[in-house]
Amino acid sequence: MNDCKLPDTGFIRLKAVLHHIPVGKSSWWAGVASGRFPKSYKIGPRTTVWKVEDIRSFINSQH
Repeated sequence: MNDCKLPDTGFIRLKAVLHHIPVGKSSWWAGVASGRFPKSYKIGPRTTVWKVEDIRSFINSQH
């Protein structure tokens, strides 16, 4: 899909997620809240991440 590959495992931040899933930030957060997009994980007071495996599964389910 994009030239920047997802790591095999681990967590990625919003900027990397949106690089692979072309939606705006507001649309992404609305989708996370509604359950359309994978759930996020808070790992710090100002740090939110997503599991790479969840993002990869979501991308694969869209094809």
